Amino acid sequence: MHEQLLVSLVETGADADRLDAQTRFLREEILELPVEDVVPVPGGEIPEGARALDVAAVGAMLVTLAQSPGTLKAVVTTVRGWLARGDQAERHVRLEIDGDVIDVTASTGQEQERLIELFVRRHSEAGGEPWTAGARP
Repeated sequence: MHEQLLVSLVETGADADRLDAQTRFLREEILELPVEDVVPVPGGEIPEGARALDVAAVGAMLVTLAQSPGTLKAVVTTVRGWLARGDQAERHVRLEIDGDVIDVTASTGQEQERLIELFVRRHSEAGGEPWTAGARP
């Protein structure tokens, strides 16, 4: 069975249209990786005047990871690169596998690097490859 990664984009002040557009941009980048599929998470229609938490469903996608070494690492690296290229908006990406959650930001602090490395190793076959910040797959 292939592992599934829930990817949720959060951007302070973003409306549903902007969040949807940003999600599509990131989805296209992830589809270039060795993943099985990337599909939007159904969230239903968003009522007018919805709060940020309601809009967050628009920024969610489910990535079915291929069973090859380094796939999760490649997705995380792509997410970090996408975040780093963002405009001045405050945003982060929430990654979740089997209830294990990590929030990824464009920050490159040592603590963030350590947490990402632990997350990738927990969900990669045979511990995965060592994490290298900014490495491309």
